[in-house]
Amino acid sequence: MDVQKFSLLFAAILLFSGCSQADKNTTQQATALNIQDKAPYKVERDLAEIRKDGVLHAITIYNSTSYFLYKGMPMGFEYELLSRLANDLDLELQITVAEDIDDLFDMLNNGEGDIIAYGLTITEPRKELVSFTDYHYVTHQALVQRMPSNWRSLPGYKIEKQLISNTLELINDTVWVRQNSSYADRLKNLQDELGADIEIAYLEGNKTTDEIISMVVDGEIERTVSDYNIAAINKTYYPILDIDTRISFAQRIAWAVRKNSPELLTAINEWISKEKKSDDYYVIYNKYFKNKKSYKRRIRSDFYSKNGNRISQYDPVIKEYADDIGWDWRFLCSQVYQESRFNPKAESWAGAGGLIQLMPETAKALGVSNPFNPKENLKGGVKYLDRIRGRFEKVEDSIQKIKFTLAAFNCGPGHVFDAMRLAEKNGKDPHIWDDHVEEYILKLSDKKYYTDEVVRYGFVRGAEPYEYVKDIFLRYDHYKKFIEL
Repeated sequence: MDVQKFSLLFAAILLFSGCSQADKNTTQQATALNIQDKAPYKVERDLAEIRKDGVLHAITIYNSTSYFLYKGMPMGFEYELLSRLANDLDLELQITVAEDIDDLFDMLNNGEGDIIAYGLTITEPRKELVSFTDYHYVTHQALVQRMPSNWRSLPGYKIEKQLISNTLELINDTVWVRQNSSYADRLKNLQDELGADIEIAYLEGNKTTDEIISMVVDGEIERTVSDYNIAAINKTYYPILDIDTRISFAQRIAWAVRKNSPELLTAINEWISKEKKSDDYYVIYNKYFKNKKSYKRRIRSDFYSKNGNRISQYDPVIKEYADDIGWDWRFLCSQVYQESRFNPKAESWAGAGGLIQLMPETAKALGVSNPFNPKENLKGGVKYLDRIRGRFEKVEDSIQKIKFTLAAFNCGPGHVFDAMRLAEKNGKDPHIWDDHVEEYILKLSDKKYYTDEVVRYGFVRGAEPYEYVKDIFLRYDHYKKFIEL
C-alpha cells in the first residue's frame, strides 16, 4: 500500500471513529434528556427545604389501621409512627388524606406531600416512581373469600369443598381488586405462572381494602386479595371470612418518598432502624394488627369515625353551646377533649372539674351549681370563654383572638397580658399569638422574664398554655378530616 492510499485509509478511520464518538455522545445526551423528561417528580423538596418550612407533609389513607378517629382521638399505625417520626425530626406533622388510593404516587411527586405513609408493597414498577424506605414489616397476600352461610354447622371438609384452597382453582374464575394495586399486579403474575387466565374485575381506587373486604362479607363480590395482616384483623370482626389461601411469597411493606429526596430517605431510614430497636414500635404494630379485642371494640363503637359523624356522646350539647360563642362545634369538641377526654366526672389536681374543667370559684361565679353536670358545665364554660374573649378586643384577627382566649382559659388572662407586654417591649406584635406572644408566654418560666418590670403576675409554666393552644388546633385539623360540620 503506497503512502497516499494509507493516508486516505487512516483519514477514513478517523472520520468514522469521530462520527461514532459524536453519535455516542449525542445518544447519551438524548438519553439523559429523556430520563430527565421522564422523571416522575415535579418538585424539588428534600429535608433541608422541609426543615426550613418546619412541617412534614404526609399523605396517607383513611382506614381502620392507618388513620382514623376513635372517641375523639386520632389513631392508626401510620398516624402513631408519623407522630413519632415528626417528633424525631423536630417537625410539625400535617396529614393529607388521599381520597383515591390510585392517586398516592401522583400526589407525592406533584408535591402534595413529602412522604407516603401507607402500607405499600415494594415492587419493581413502583421503584421507577418512588424511593421506598426500609420496610416496616413483612407479610404475604391472601385470598379473602366468604365461607358458606351455615359454616358453623358444617364439618371442615364440607366447608373446604366450597372454598378455593389452591391458586389453580382461580383459573377462569373472578377476583375483585383495585386496578393499580399490588394485588392486581400479583394476579397478573399469577396468570403467567399458571399459564392460564384469571378473570380480574377492577374496583374503584377510592375503595380501601377494608371496604372491599366488607363487600365480600356482604356478598356484593365473591372474593378479593389482601395483605394477610389486614385480612387477619378484619377476620376478628367477620369470622365468616376465610383467609387461608396464600397467593404470594413474603412481601416487604414500606413507606415512600420522592426519588429526589435522598436526605429525607436517609433520615427516615435511620429513624426506622432506631425505632425497630424499641419495644414501642412493636407495641404499636400489635395494637393495630394483632390486638383482636381492641379492634372489635373500635369497629363496634358509635364513636369510631367510619361508623358515623360523631365525636362523643356529648356532641348535641357541645353543638348547642358552640353556637352561643360562634365556634365550629368540632373545635369546641377539641377543647373539651383536651380538658377531660369527654369524661364529665373528671377532676384535675388543682380542683377543676367537669367536661371543660371549671375551677370551683369560677363555676360559682358563673352560676354553675353542679360542675359535673355536662350541660351546666358546658354552658358555664362557654360563658367564661366568651368573657375572656371580650378582654382581647384589640386583637383583630379572629383566629388569633381564639388563640389568646384559649391560652387565657388555660393559665389565666393576667399571664397572657404579661406575655403581651413582654412581646411589645421586645419589638414583637402584642396582638399576634403565632411567633409573637406565644414566644413570650414560654419565657415566663424564666426568672429573667418573669421578674421584668412589665410583668405583674410573675412566674407561669408557659409551656402549658403554649402546648394547650397548639394541641387543640392540631386535633381540630384531624376532626375536620373525619367529621362533617
